[in-house]
Amino acid sequence: MIVEKQVPLQAYNSFGIVAKAHRLARIRAEADLAALRASDDWPELTREAPPFVLGGGSNLVITGDVRPLVLKVEIAGRRLVEETPKGWLVEAGAGENWHAFVQWTLERGWPGLENLALIPGTVGASPVQNIGAYGVELQDRFHSLDAIDLRSGEGFTLDAAQCGFGYRDSVFKHPPTDARDFGLAGRALIARVRFWLPKAWKPVLGYADLERKIAETGNTTPDARTIFDWICAIRRAKLPDPAVIGNAGSFFKNPTVTLDQCADIIAREPKVVHYPMPDGTVKLAAGWLIDACGWKGRGVGNAGVYDKQALVLVNRGGATGGEVVTLAKAIQTSVYERFGIRLEPEPVVI
Repeated sequence: MIVEKQVPLQAYNSFGIVAKAHRLARIRAEADLAALRASDDWPELTREAPPFVLGGGSNLVITGDVRPLVLKVEIAGRRLVEETPKGWLVEAGAGENWHAFVQWTLERGWPGLENLALIPGTVGASPVQNIGAYGVELQDRFHSLDAIDLRSGEGFTLDAAQCGFGYRDSVFKHPPTDARDFGLAGRALIARVRFWLPKAWKPVLGYADLERKIAETGNTTPDARTIFDWICAIRRAKLPDPAVIGNAGSFFKNPTVTLDQCADIIAREPKVVHYPMPDGTVKLAAGWLIDACGWKGRGVGNAGVYDKQALVLVNRGGATGGEVVTLAKAIQTSVYERFGIRLEPEPVVI
């Protein structure tokens, strides 16, 4: 294994922030990690801090050069593991591009992931964040994953229950609090992920943007490919392309509140965008809250709020991670002072 030194990371984070990795190793197979761990350099490489696992860098804010060893996951491969009368079990390497994988499944006639089209990042990062959009979350299609314990080098497999999925959350985002805790933040490298796609497919259309597409086209029974195309068009109209304007997609989670809290906010702000949830709570649109505080189009230094979607922070050119973080904190303060709600960022800050 070759460990590269002083590697520029601007191309490896969708914000396009300029920084370097002091040391970086490309993991293209489990054997690469095994060879690296077996090398004489491993104790020195990991003495100061555990390695930092990097996928597509689409959910990341880099605030300076990265001192821990960066493990750049580039494990490729897609395959149909099994087909049964009830569905398809498909697998992808952690380094595969997520959107390309979604396209690949649809091209083969395996629907189920179409609502998750055009989400940036890699397959390996998808369970970490429990990505979701337009009424579907990864956990709804997830089957299992294979990962490697970075401390012991041992491989292990997790099912959905063991991943501890929540709203934009999983066991991979939580550090262990003691030896008995199964928090895996900083402890695991995901190698491949499997998805179960039932043949008894039903479209998920319960979002206003999709309902508008139905009204515009008159197509009340869209197939999976049509939904895929609609969602790609919706996302491209709302969200900036990271290849053109650096960004990390939705920067804040949509907060959930109780019915009483929601009623109190509606009494003061009748137009607040909100969605009743099955568990009796209410989800508020973070983008609406930010827009209501007057942040759309504003910024701090070279970091700004996208003028078409207040939930997205962008790199206007030359932004530093510090500017992005300062802007995010200022937005959090504004929303809390006006609504009494604390917005939680989605990206990892390193």
